[in-house]
Amino acid sequence: MRLTALRSHPGIHCFLFILVSLRKDSLPQFEADISQIEIIPCKICGDKSSGIHYGVITCEGCKGFFRRSQQSNATYSCPRQKNCLIDRTSRNRCQHCRLQKCLAVGMSRDAVKFGRMSKKQRDSLYAEVQKHRMQQQQREHQQQPGEAEPLTPTYNGITNGLTELNNDLSNLYMDGHTPDVGKADSGMNNFYLDIQPSPDQSGLDINGIKQEPICEYTAVPDFFPYCSFTNGETSPTVSMAELEHLAQNISKSHIETCQYLREELQQITWQTYVQEEIEIYQNKPREVMWQLCAIKITEAIQYVVEFAKRIDGFMELCQNDQIVLLKAGSLEVVFVRMCRAFDPQNSTVYFDGKYAGPDVFKSLGCDDLISSIFEFGKSLCSLHLGEDEIALFSAYVLISADRLWLQEKVKVEKLQQKIQLTLQHVLQKNHREDGILTKLLSKVSTLRALCNRHTEKLTSFKAIHPDIVRAHFPPLYKELFSSDCISLCGCFKAVMCH
Repeated sequence: MRLTALRSHPGIHCFLFILVSLRKDSLPQFEADISQIEIIPCKICGDKSSGIHYGVITCEGCKGFFRRSQQSNATYSCPRQKNCLIDRTSRNRCQHCRLQKCLAVGMSRDAVKFGRMSKKQRDSLYAEVQKHRMQQQQREHQQQPGEAEPLTPTYNGITNGLTELNNDLSNLYMDGHTPDVGKADSGMNNFYLDIQPSPDQSGLDINGIKQEPICEYTAVPDFFPYCSFTNGETSPTVSMAELEHLAQNISKSHIETCQYLREELQQITWQTYVQEEIEIYQNKPREVMWQLCAIKITEAIQYVVEFAKRIDGFMELCQNDQIVLLKAGSLEVVFVRMCRAFDPQNSTVYFDGKYAGPDVFKSLGCDDLISSIFEFGKSLCSLHLGEDEIALFSAYVLISADRLWLQEKVKVEKLQQKIQLTLQHVLQKNHREDGILTKLLSKVSTLRALCNRHTEKLTSFKAIHPDIVRAHFPPLYKELFSSDCISLCGCFKAVMCH
């Protein structure tokens, strides 16, 4: 077959690019390793690569994205600070930062050519394949069923916590590569690889991020009726335009700060842990499983904090009240968001790369809590909430005026009432059945009971393993679930003023 004919053959480009650059005498020892080039993850998002595209090892998704961006000469803009995290789950959220990363690692239309690879390039590629193969073998060896694992990372006893957490999580990556979160085997290869920092990698420095308006709107004459609330007072009159604006703001903020796209999660619900994998989790030491779950919760809470910052009115609250609301409500919002990753058909939830049932968490030693969490997930799923409804209910749960230690309770109460009005408006707009709002609001007491039980379990675990919690749990997790609210607020303020 002629080379020109080969070039037109689908999927042959990557192979040719490597093959024609090799001397015949170099092929025997190298061709076996080149055939496994896909062991190197995509340089853009960390997903499984499919070869060299536009001069860089990438996945099919990033190859297609770059091709479309070049064909259309598109101009993208970033809604944040032009430093968005690009990984498998977030790559579709900011086209500007994704394209900039493509260019930064060397993707170019000029790289689509055939010619000789230099010996240096060939050796470098060979070395990288070998490195990833050795890492994979090492991880597989370390994760044999029944073997104890070292607790990592080790956190300093004295830490700034919130400002250092992002660095601590980043240090869990291997050689700076973004983890393959969505790969079916990622959970079994290394339990500490699929950790994502918050979307803008800013940790929880609330003071350092300014609120950005989502859209502009023109006020119209007030015609939305007064509604009564549980305290007997009536809300301030709110125009329909204000309700629509807040609904758009909160929905957009929610979508942009979710860890996983709902469509992606729905496509992999069939990927559940098999019995052998379940037993690996069950055989883990209790403290290792607790640390893993603490990391996962911390990871999810970082996204909740980013969500809160984008809600209209949240940044206008005093700093103390922002902190109090986040401390008290962030885990509750995590449980609400869990319904997006919950499959009610088989009562499994997305965890560590696959869908897991309650038996995966057996080694935690808190079956009653796990059972209650799964029951709540199934109950919330039965309401069939849309993304806009999940977003507004999450905001309502988070911005709750009955939290202790609030300094400007009336201001928080007005914002919560406005969110409730907006939630009611969206439910009516979506033609939801009567009583759906009452059913939603009744979930608040269940959420609080779940979080209280989580705190009780953590307290019991901490009493038995104080050194492990102090040295190996994420600082943010320890601060959020500490019993001393005053000291937490002081820590937040010290960090934010830094």
